[in-house]
Amino acid sequence: MIRVEKVNNKHELKAFIHFPSLLYRDDPHWIAPLYIERAEHLSKKNPGAEHIEWQAWVAKKEGRVVGRITAQIDTLHRARYGADTGHFGMIDAINDPGVFSALFSAAETWLTSKGAWKITGPFGLNINQESGLLIEGFDTPPSTMMAYGKPYYAQALEQQGYAKGIDLTAWWMRRTDLHFPPSLTRLMDKVRKKVKIRRLNRKQFGEEMQIMRQIFNSGWQNNWGFVPFTEHEFAVMGDQLKFLVPDDMIYIAEIDARPCAFIVGMPNINEAIADLNGSLLPFGWAKLLWRLKVSGVRTARVPLMGVRQEYQFSRTGPVIALLLIEALRGPFARRKIEALEMSWILETNSGMRSMLERVGAVPYKCYRLYEKQLY
Repeated sequence: MIRVEKVNNKHELKAFIHFPSLLYRDDPHWIAPLYIERAEHLSKKNPGAEHIEWQAWVAKKEGRVVGRITAQIDTLHRARYGADTGHFGMIDAINDPGVFSALFSAAETWLTSKGAWKITGPFGLNINQESGLLIEGFDTPPSTMMAYGKPYYAQALEQQGYAKGIDLTAWWMRRTDLHFPPSLTRLMDKVRKKVKIRRLNRKQFGEEMQIMRQIFNSGWQNNWGFVPFTEHEFAVMGDQLKFLVPDDMIYIAEIDARPCAFIVGMPNINEAIADLNGSLLPFGWAKLLWRLKVSGVRTARVPLMGVRQEYQFSRTGPVIALLLIEALRGPFARRKIEALEMSWILETNSGMRSMLERVGAVPYKCYRLYEKQLY
């Protein structure tokens, strides 16, 4: 009754990409991603294709698509954690255990054929892209480049033998609620004397992006499931940021003229595309540009932030992060951005979690990464 078919051509990929919009069509919080962006993400134009091999499937009942999944092998991940690892992602399906069983059977069989016996996910396509299964926070729309899902997904994965690997949290902060208690203010004033916070230099955009890549890879290298960004990946990301993010929403911190941390504040693209139903035609481009450049959006997200490893276990590191968050307050006020999502934060990052609580942020969404031994 349930057929699982490989996605092998553009027509099948289109059905794969469009399925969530059918599944969530009655969900008021669903925001369809731009189909053109999803198609490019699942193509050789994605720089991740240089180190990620993947396969997608759709499940069908009576000729109708009722689910989808991907399985992927990341050679950079295997280089760090062993040749027995593999991943799954982009899981969406109707509330039917048989559909989930059929999809995961296809993904796991493919991964086993590639020598994998450990599987983690969901990732789309690796941990530096959309990560985690939403398990808390279904009452608000997802922010840009964050995953969405159905409340029954978690139980469905557990029925397939998947267990918690680690949780990721998204934190919400209203700009007017951002405050720095006197004890933090004193620390910030002390560190401010030796730290320079500067805006990104657009004239040296390529070089600046590689500085940020080096900081990110240094700061995140000991985190759960870390995979380094390649130069090509960060260069392509820079091309996107150049178009989407104003210069005064990207800041780099320096100590003794050496870059040591950075932050990127991005307008919430999902807010701008919420009514486009995934399409930029015929007038979607104009609406998107108008909302980003003229009328503005009222929410933003910090998708990238990093502090060099050497500062993370000192009193200076967390304070540098506070100074970077403080730097965004002015640009947000000028653009009438009312609220900010900080995401995602590992549940094990107690220092950042404590700091966010102290300045007025609250955890409002939780995403879970799962793992399973295949045999």
